[in-house]
Amino acid sequence: MSIAPLHLAARVAVALPLLIWLYLLCARGGFWRASRQLNDADPQACGPDCAPATAMAPATAVVAVIPARNEADSIGAAVTSLLEQRLAGSLHVIVVDDGSTDGTAEAALLAAESTGATGTDPASRLTVIRGAALPPGWTGKLWAMAQGVDAAAALDPDYLLFTDADIVHEPDNLAALVANARTHHRDLVSYMVLLSVRTLAERCLIPAFVFFFLKLYPPRWIAAPGSATAGAAGGCMLIRPQALQRIGGLAALRGQIIDDCALAHAVKRAGGRIWLGLTHSAHSLRRYGTFAEIGSMISRTAFNQLRHSYLLLAGTLLGLAVTYLAPPLLLLLRGDPLAMGCGAAAWALMSACYLPMVRFYRLSPLWSLCLPAIAAFYAGATAHSALQYRLGRGGNWKGRVQDSRARA
Repeated sequence: MSIAPLHLAARVAVALPLLIWLYLLCARGGFWRASRQLNDADPQACGPDCAPATAMAPATAVVAVIPARNEADSIGAAVTSLLEQRLAGSLHVIVVDDGSTDGTAEAALLAAESTGATGTDPASRLTVIRGAALPPGWTGKLWAMAQGVDAAAALDPDYLLFTDADIVHEPDNLAALVANARTHHRDLVSYMVLLSVRTLAERCLIPAFVFFFLKLYPPRWIAAPGSATAGAAGGCMLIRPQALQRIGGLAALRGQIIDDCALAHAVKRAGGRIWLGLTHSAHSLRRYGTFAEIGSMISRTAFNQLRHSYLLLAGTLLGLAVTYLAPPLLLLLRGDPLAMGCGAAAWALMSACYLPMVRFYRLSPLWSLCLPAIAAFYAGATAHSALQYRLGRGGNWKGRVQDSRARA
């Protein structure tokens, strides 16, 4: 066998990580440009002179649906932030208590009663529903959301807001979402809210979580009608009821554990226009104190994202290794200048792509150099997700196993 083809293959192999990062930098929809993913109405996107989103907005009726299961510690702040929204129109909040045992419903009612809103009784703008038993084939969150949608129908809203019990919204956040939907005639608009980066584990892993999500679902491709790419972030989604009806309601998604992206795919397939972006005007109260807690969060849905395919799992782990781990490893080949040069260049491009997300979370730029180690952690969590699925413990969330071979 000739040595030359093998030599050429080796040269291509050492250059592959660099080629991948050139593609990601130049041809993946600019997913890494965090500042470009902000809504035009976000003050961080257009500066302090932006006019409030409510300035010229027509009156709009919105019903917010919050599925909640044992969220007493955060539901009060979430409800209060919604009742204090500055919106041209009306807002009603529906909390669906999904079998909580910690006083979630009572905490929501107390927050409404203590809200200092003027001109109206805030308690009258909140409905708390005690969720019915989970039917076979449904995930808990979607079943709770569906009950909220049924209750909202009597109010005939222009939009539904799906948000989580740990999300706090700045006063103009909802108006900005409505303005986005109305101005661009979109059926579904969604924010990836600001996640907590207070602990060491969060600073290390959470910005990367958003980075990887946007790489998988580039916002520019999501917004393009001609692209099949669709995604959303379940913590903050505004949708037209008509768009939800066109896809057959939430019942059409009832078994999905990655419900936000499944909803976005269904809406786009039905001809709807969708948009996903980042925001500084809503943030999550959920804290992850340890690396294990974040690993469990990743593991809950990773293998489901791979459609329970062990072939896709192997390809994903190989792709992570080539893309993220190979660049620093190539630097160890001190006798090969080409390999070292490709490794250094790939690592530099990787860090440059990650830096905008690190800055978005107002962290030290040095964190941008850590992506290889972070990716190794995510690879381990992905493999763990497949193991949990095989053991019948996949998708475990607050005592419910929602993704397992038996369930499938």
